[in-house]
Amino acid sequence: MLDNLPRGTICIEDIEMGMTRYLRKVVTDEDIEMFAQVSTDRNPVHLDDDYARDTIFEGRIAHGMLTAGLISAVIGEQLPGHGTVYMGQSLKFLAPVRPGDMVYAEVKVVDIEMSKRRVKLDCHCSVDGKKVLIGEAMVLAPSRKFD
Repeated sequence: MLDNLPRGTICIEDIEMGMTRYLRKVVTDEDIEMFAQVSTDRNPVHLDDDYARDTIFEGRIAHGMLTAGLISAVIGEQLPGHGTVYMGQSLKFLAPVRPGDMVYAEVKVVDIEMSKRRVKLDCHCSVDGKKVLIGEAMVLAPSRKFD
């Protein structure tokens, strides 16, 4: 993974509007296999070349939630980072991610409710500059006051 900043924690007191963090990751066959194992989602569109060729995707694709997991990685490791609690996430899948694709996952602070430690994040993933996933997350950020 290629992170833009070190992993760790950004406390609510230090979060600013417009702050962004991202990572890049190539989705591999091994990633798809491991996700299928952990999630028990063994849909052949993810795992079987012959089956997937005859679908609307004309080939294997990664699980949508595997791609969404990269958003979770940015939130849990970078912004706000360690100690963050997910409160909600909306997702819209726009295009498939295929084995070998380099996925760029980014989150951006779009609202801060300091008194409740809530941060709203605009989220997206893209491949070759084309958005494949968009959404919004609401998180409870860590605070120096409590942590």
